[in-house]
Amino acid sequence: MTADALIAQKRAEIAAKLAAMKSAAPTPKPQTPATKSSHSPSPAPPAVDDLSRRVAEAQRRVAESQSRLAVKENPYMSLPPTGKRSKPAEPAQQGVGLKMAAHPLLLDTSTPAPQSKKDRYKPMQPKFASIKANTRNAPTPPPLPTTIPASTDAANPYTSGSATAANDKGFEGAPRERAGRSFRFNQKGKYVQIANQMRQQQQLEQLKQRIAESARKAGLDTEFETLEKNIKREVPPEAEWWDKPLLPSDSYKDLEGGVERLNLRGSSVIDHLIQHPIPIPPPGDKNKIAPKPLMLTKKEAKKRRKQMRQAELQDKRDRIRMGLIPPDPPKVRLANLMKVLTSDAVQDPTRVEARVRREVAMRKHTHEKMNAERKLTDEQRREKVENKKLEAEKSGVYGAIFKVKVLSDPAHRFKVRKNAEQLNLTGVCIFHPSFNMVYVEGASKFIRNYKRLLLHRIAWTEAARARGAEEVEIDNDEDEGGPSEKAKTSTVVTGEDGAQEVVSLEDNRCDLVWEGQLRDRTFTSFKPKTCPTDAAAREVLGTKIASYWDQAKNFKPEDEELF
Repeated sequence: MTADALIAQKRAEIAAKLAAMKSAAPTPKPQTPATKSSHSPSPAPPAVDDLSRRVAEAQRRVAESQSRLAVKENPYMSLPPTGKRSKPAEPAQQGVGLKMAAHPLLLDTSTPAPQSKKDRYKPMQPKFASIKANTRNAPTPPPLPTTIPASTDAANPYTSGSATAANDKGFEGAPRERAGRSFRFNQKGKYVQIANQMRQQQQLEQLKQRIAESARKAGLDTEFETLEKNIKREVPPEAEWWDKPLLPSDSYKDLEGGVERLNLRGSSVIDHLIQHPIPIPPPGDKNKIAPKPLMLTKKEAKKRRKQMRQAELQDKRDRIRMGLIPPDPPKVRLANLMKVLTSDAVQDPTRVEARVRREVAMRKHTHEKMNAERKLTDEQRREKVENKKLEAEKSGVYGAIFKVKVLSDPAHRFKVRKNAEQLNLTGVCIFHPSFNMVYVEGASKFIRNYKRLLLHRIAWTEAARARGAEEVEIDNDEDEGGPSEKAKTSTVVTGEDGAQEVVSLEDNRCDLVWEGQLRDRTFTSFKPKTCPTDAAAREVLGTKIASYWDQAKNFKPEDEELF
């Protein structure tokens, strides 16, 4: 039965007995202490004494059951003594607020250490470190003793049976059993293997020291580092660092399962961002113009040259003063002979004059020799001219078309062809029965020179003199009234069949049809071509520039367009 049920049963029994007693006899009046002292106590009936004793026994049992239940719920409470003669201790009055008593576990039950007179008046030290620097040096507090509740005695077999036995031994709980130590035998050859490894390491260190000393003597300190790397190589890793993001287990064994097991974002191992296309230089780089030096006027160039010569002369004088180079011998000439060699010139002027003439001749010879050494050879000069032509072409390729009415004179043909070759121009000269066309391409500077040659320098209306003939001087003798000899205005042309024909050059002229910049050259050299028809001329020019022939054919000078 539970405690509540037992209490209820006892109360019912007591109530029934009290009701029976009240009905049998009247209730006696309670006596005061004064009455008790004056009158002797009357003996109580035996039935009433038996009932009161039973009530007290029931109340005692109820109190014991309530205390056991409270101990089970709160292990910090202790059972009160159950002896019959011992009086129940009055519970300590718990205060309210700050006057409330502390928990039993929070109270310090340790015996205070004996203090001397000096220690008695010392200020109390804090139980914790007030500064962070002292936190590390603060002693660790001892662990608090843990109390074992009485209800766990039966569940834990290692606890002591009674509190008296624990107090006698000075500790709670059964002593731990000490496990015996077993023998541990080393394998055969363990220390021999360790000793061999240490010997090999010492031999390797000695070998390194000998190699370093020999390399230091020979001056090969840098080669020693590579030799050391070759002697002792590192163990290769399980997977390289650039492959680890792709491998789930950081090992190349994942490749055996196929590409599907790898950590890939896409469907391929190769990313499209790692493709490196072949770099193609832009076409404008080859035509990039180099920066030109600053153009100075004649006065500025003269002044700059004078300043540079003064600086070089001053540097030379400083070197002579410091003794780095010997001073120059005096430059003696016939004009300053008497000023420089005063005493020697007076004693033997003939010998001094001969010596001065030899020095002058020697200085002249040295000067001419230095000039000859600086002079370029024919091969170097031609190479320099070719390099200049190539440098001029880097600024861009330009082209020009010229229309010549009559180009039958051999001197004119020679000038057109030879100047194009000398100016490094390529193109073609087409001879047609109706007109002649000259197409050239090259650097802008040489196109400009060739344009001046065809438009201004060549006299197209004058024929060349015959080979081997004497030059004719043109004299106008108006006083005598004779006819003046004029330059020839006609030329003789030999046909393919050998027939000779006289062609007049009076109306001959050369016009510029077009000029402009090109992307690249079309021809590799300058060559003349005879084309009797327009189709042959277009075929010579090619499909790329065939339209130039129609442009030259339809071209008319400005003075002819007026008529």
